[in-house]
Amino acid sequence: MGYKLLITPYRNRILSALYDQKRLLQVSVDEQKLPEICVGGIYVGKVKNIVTNINAAFVELRPGLMSYLALEQAAPPICANIHSDGKIHAGDELIVQVEREPIKSKLASVTTGIQLTGKYAVLIHGKSGIGISSKIGDAAARLRLKDYFSKYVDGTFGFIVRTNAAQAKEEELAAELLSLKKRYERLLTCGIHRTRFSVLEGALPAYLCGLRDQYSGLLEQIITDEPPLYEQMHAYLAEYQPEDAGKLHLYKDELPLKVLYSFEHRLREALQKKVWLKSGASLVIEPTEALTVIDVNTGKAVKGRDKTEKHFLKINLEAAKEIAYQIRLRNLSGIILVDFIDMQEEGADAVLMQTLREYLAQDPVKTTLVDMTPLHLVEITRKKVRRPLHEEGLERMEESDKDECNAPFNAGGD
Repeated sequence: MGYKLLITPYRNRILSALYDQKRLLQVSVDEQKLPEICVGGIYVGKVKNIVTNINAAFVELRPGLMSYLALEQAAPPICANIHSDGKIHAGDELIVQVEREPIKSKLASVTTGIQLTGKYAVLIHGKSGIGISSKIGDAAARLRLKDYFSKYVDGTFGFIVRTNAAQAKEEELAAELLSLKKRYERLLTCGIHRTRFSVLEGALPAYLCGLRDQYSGLLEQIITDEPPLYEQMHAYLAEYQPEDAGKLHLYKDELPLKVLYSFEHRLREALQKKVWLKSGASLVIEPTEALTVIDVNTGKAVKGRDKTEKHFLKINLEAAKEIAYQIRLRNLSGIILVDFIDMQEEGADAVLMQTLREYLAQDPVKTTLVDMTPLHLVEITRKKVRRPLHEEGLERMEESDKDECNAPFNAGGD
């Protein structure tokens, strides 16, 4: 059985939930109205000033709304007033893309290395090479894709080949590559003539990104019970992913999707600090500002048993599988430290690390098993692509918020 992607209004948000049969694999929560500045949006900004001692520029995206541009690795800028020295100067109007939304006192971070993301590839301004997703492990497939994509590269842009490309037909790849090139050419020819503070491309809502980013070979159904959402997704798929349009279904049963799939219960579980394992052992998951700590406790798993090394390894292996699942479900990112049960048997740590590495490799988001420290803490890093579930504020919502789902629905962004 393949995956089901369920998209439905939930407490005045839009919830995207990926299921493997009846098991919830990952969740994303999207505001019905996109924020003013969001990741992926492309703007015509004005360089307010250059700060040489930190090698950065401050770029105004809206009147009074500043962003931070690091100059050290900046791609050649697309701007209206090109200087002979090729550098960015105060007063320049240039095209930038938001890399990171503003967080508390930190400004939004922008880049001149514009990235146009498709289902099969990412077009990158300022780099002329071809990068292949590390998830594509077959050497022959990597070579075939690199040769194919090289035909579309010129001196101003390159591509990152996404995992979905490995299973795609050549005509599907060709259609997307031509579409990405047209978008890029439009930025080059038209974008530089737009006035400052113009929005050249708005960011996609998270639920549409979910349609784009799912592995084609695994996703069997896309289901929503909200007609406006259905219409918007149908239009998106028809234009950008016609091969997936047949997977979209409008659910019309009287029993809401959120009840049928027990969203309330699943989300409560995903926000709990303690996770029980089948053996009676447990995980304690503690997110902090700097990192996330996961502690493996033997709990009931050793009650009435000899505390043998073999049994400790069995608990740790069970915990490794659940940890990989919880990291994806909760969308934990950054540095993750895991305190497994200490084992003295020779080779046990190597078996545990190899097993954990295999489970983490199944995560579509780049996740790296770094090492086991001298204190026997296992260090994991995971790329941040969206906010973790515990920062979405779902646990703070009052029950009365449910009534807002009956209000007129707004599936659009700005």
